[in-house]
Amino acid sequence: MNPTLPSGRIPTASDRSGPGNSNGSHPRGVREAFRRFSGMTASAMGSPWAFAAAVAAILIWASLGPHYGYSDTWQLVINTGTTIVTFLMVFLIQNTQNRDARAIHLKLDELIRGTKGSRNMLVDLENCSEEEIQEFEREFHKLRERQQARRQHHHDKVTSPEVA
Repeated sequence: MNPTLPSGRIPTASDRSGPGNSNGSHPRGVREAFRRFSGMTASAMGSPWAFAAAVAAILIWASLGPHYGYSDTWQLVINTGTTIVTFLMVFLIQNTQNRDARAIHLKLDELIRGTKGSRNMLVDLENCSEEEIQEFEREFHKLRERQQARRQHHHDKVTSPEVA
């Protein structure tokens, strides 16, 4: 994901409503700034350099253990540091994952909508009730079983010797 590229987002009615809120709770500028920041941070933290920096920090901390006598304060430094970083990264990574998931769902919805013969009722499936999703799962399971039975029947016909 490259947060510096244009979003390619289609303008919506809320974009034309003038200055204010995109969803009624956060000004657009704050949301866009957070989107860009979380995208850049998630990208940077997923890099080999970030991993190497984390390993280096742990090695430095571990090497200082004998100097500080493996004290409670020495242990508290790594515990506090990793807890804070983990806590903040959860929110940043979740933001980018939510955006990516929404984009994928919209792309799939467009493919379903635009494919002749597909069922448009599968568009926006992620917002269906649990019961509706289970019904679709049962339906697709039955389709898969019928296809396997056809394949097995065809295989048996091809491999069995003809009786004269």
